[in-house]
Parts: sequence; structure tokens; C-alpha cells
Amino acid sequence: RAGGTYSGIDESHAHLNMPATFMWARKMESAPITVTFVPASEDWKVASQLFPTEDPFVYSAPDLQYFMDSPTELSNHSVREWSVGSGEATQRIRLAVHHQGTEKEVDDYAAMAELVVAEQIGVFGEAPVFDVGFYTFLADYLPYISGDGMEHRNSTVIASTRPLSTGALRNLGTLSHEFFHAWNVERIRPKTLEPFDFENANMSNELWFAEGFTSYYTGLTIRRAGLTDDEQYAGSLGGTISTVVNSPGRSLFSPVEMSQRAPFVDASTFIDPTNFGNTFVSYYTWGSAIGLGLDLTLRERFGKSLDDFMQLAWVRFGKRQSPYTVTGLQDLLGDLTGDQAFAEMFFARYIEGRETVDYSSLLATVGFSLEKSNPGVVALGSRIEDADGGVSVLDYTTIGSVLYSAGVDKGAVITRIDGRKAKAKTLENSKPGDTFLIEFRQRGVTKTASIEMEEDESLAVVTFESLDRVLSESQRQRRSAWLASRAMQ
Repeated sequence: RAGGTYSGIDESHAHLNMPATFMWARKMESAPITVTFVPASEDWKVASQLFPTEDPFVYSAPDLQYFMDSPTELSNHSVREWSVGSGEATQRIRLAVHHQGTEKEVDDYAAMAELVVAEQIGVFGEAPVFDVGFYTFLADYLPYISGDGMEHRNSTVIASTRPLSTGALRNLGTLSHEFFHAWNVERIRPKTLEPFDFENANMSNELWFAEGFTSYYTGLTIRRAGLTDDEQYAGSLGGTISTVVNSPGRSLFSPVEMSQRAPFVDASTFIDPTNFGNTFVSYYTWGSAIGLGLDLTLRERFGKSLDDFMQLAWVRFGKRQSPYTVTGLQDLLGDLTGDQAFAEMFFARYIEGRETVDYSSLLATVGFSLEKSNPGVVALGSRIEDADGGVSVLDYTTIGSVLYSAGVDKGAVITRIDGRKAKAKTLENSKPGDTFLIEFRQRGVTKTASIEMEEDESLAVVTFESLDRVLSESQRQRRSAWLASRAMQ
């Protein structure tokens, strides 16, 4: 299961995540560590953020925290390098790719990665100081590993079953997300994660910022690098907004409270069935939507941007290595805007509350339009399929949906529709406003209910141009200011 969390060892490589590989002794956390790797093949080499020695297979770490934070790849991987910064601030970026493709594919991917790295350095104004003088992407693109990404102080694991030949741009999304963490999480660090505990869960209030704002910049910096166009970027925003606006879980918990649920939802293992579709909104997704809303609000109302907010967070928390709190982020927003009342309102409503900003109005300022994804198409609230005896309901039904309101839930079988044997296409091909009398069997009990079909509420974001609407000069300038390159020459 080689990936961002687990280790994987076979004849092709040893992909080592240290907490999944090594034991440690309590009360020796401050002791320096030296590790010797023994390659299984003579063509294997080592890629790691561990401190190198004169021996290419012997590495060191100053203490347990750094050692555990240092994933390592032993394999016959390809390496590409480039420099960032200048003069005494020059550092190296390394891309180590273990895959089954060609060297040309690695060259092309490295070129895309270099563009994204430059855009993200442009957001903050400088690269972090990497403790070993370089930063390493540990990329495994193989059909037999787990897709995942995991940030570390001076490196990241980026793993996918997608080959570079067909999945380079999608793989780049993980690279973009994880490199942004070199600032946001690894150095701009929430106080609730300090110190990291290897034996107990670290519950955090701030993952809507740590993961969510990072998710917002994932696609934004790829767009700024010129690797997607405006229409593609607009399309990527639609799913995020739709999920947050339409999720019933938003009425139950705030972004802060969703962050606190990480130990139960982020790669945790359990056997109990869950109803997360009704009770949970990912702090990645919700935080990304908040980042978008705050960015466009700052541009419209204050002549500032989320880039300015992230730079200020870098100076105040990251460069000083001073962990932040939710209150600290609110104060930061007040200082940036010069309007503490606005900061208090924004956090009360959208961070510690459960509201969403007016995305339609904000997107219009940059010539993007929020539209229905599937006008005229019905939404039932669950997947269904034809089965013996009728139509099976495959999922827990969404709160407020047609099936939920009728009392139908996962495992039910709809046996008759308007007195006839039930067929899935009868419901799926209907129109909003159509009514039916359904008979269904649920947990051994036969029931009936009247239902009225409703339109799918899913949302999409498209450009004004795609709707044959003319951009005003103000919209054109605002979009350019938002999406133009920040790469430092």
C-alpha cells in the first residue's frame, strides 16, 4: 500500500513512511538517529529529506520528530532538479519519479512542476528555507500502489496509479497541493498540532485553513502557470461550491467543527457504516470554498487578495515558527483589511458559523457565472438500480431529497410505481414536478408514499464567454489580476 501514509516493499522498490516502518523508544525522542539502507538491487538509489552523509546509503536525522517526518524511496527512479532563489538564497528542488514510463514523460512533467513551484513561491514572495538545502518530491506513479499525497517539512510523497502518459495533469494537482504545504502546515502551523503526537490523535480546529486554503491554491496556481485555461478552472470551482452549498451536513457543523472530525474521517479505519453524506462536509472542500469567497471578497471590497493574507500569515506565523490559532487568523484578517468588525463578522458567519458567501455575486465580478449543472434533470437523493422485485435504493438518502422525504432509505426496494411494476428508468427519466405513488418494502415492512420529483440542485461555474455574455472592462481587469502569473522572474 505504498502511498502517503503506508509503506510498501517489493522487488521494484522500498517506499518507506517512517511511522509505518520503524519502532521507537519512549524518552529517547531527542536523540539523533542514523540509518543505513541496504538496497535490494544494485541500481537502487535513495531519495529522502534525511540528511545525507558521504555514504550514499547512510542518512541521519537530528531527532525522532524529524526522522518520522522523512519518507524515503529506494528504487531505480529518475531524478530531475532545478534551482529556486538566487545568490545565497539559492536552493534545489528535486523530483524523484518511480514509474514505468519514459524519460521524456519525466522531462515534460518536471517542466510543469517547475512552473507550479514558481507560482507558489510567487504567492508568498519567497521559498521556505529547506533544512537540507533542497526539497524533494517522492513520486510513485505505478499501477500497484495507493493513490495519496502527504506533506513533510522538506519533501512530499505524491503517489498515484495514473501513469504520466495519460494522467500527468491530474497528478500535478497532488504535487501542487502538497508543495503549498511547505508553507501552509509545515511552517505556518496550527497550534493544535504542536507537538505532533505519534501515539494519540491530534485534534485540530484549523484544517479548513491548513487543508482547505491549500486546496484552493492547488488549482489556482496551476491556472496561473498557464497549464489550464479559464473555462477549465471555472469548471473546477463548480463542484466545490455545489458540494458546500447543497450539503445537508453544513447545517449540522461549522468548518471548525468539521476540522475536529479529522481523526474519524481522514484515512481512519472503522467497520461501522456511516452516513457521512448527510453529516459531513470535508474541510478540504469547505475550506477551499471559503478561500475562494474570501479572495474575491478581499479583491472586491478592500483592494486586497488572499495572496496578501497568506503572505502576512507567512511573516507573522511561518517565518517566526509561531503556531497560530483560529483567533490569530481572525486578528490577521482584521489587520490586513484594517477592519476588525469585518473580520469578526466573516469568522462568526463563515468559519465558526455555517453560512456561505454569495458566490453568484462574487463570481460575477470576474466574469464567471454560477449556473445549474443539470437543468430539467431530476435528483432522487440516492443511486438506484433495477433488481429482483423492483428498484433497489443503493445509498443512504440525502436529507431533504425526494426519497428521503418519502421515508425511503438505503436497502429499500421500490416495488410498484403508480400501480405498475417499478422500473428505475420511470423515475430517472421523469421531469421536475412529475408525481408518483410508490410502494416500497423496507426492513420487512411494505409502505406507500406520494412523491413529487425535484430538479437537481447541483451547481456549475462557467465563464461569461461560454454563455455569449460580454465581459466588461472591469470584469476583465479583475479576472486578470486574480488569475495572472505570480512567478518571480
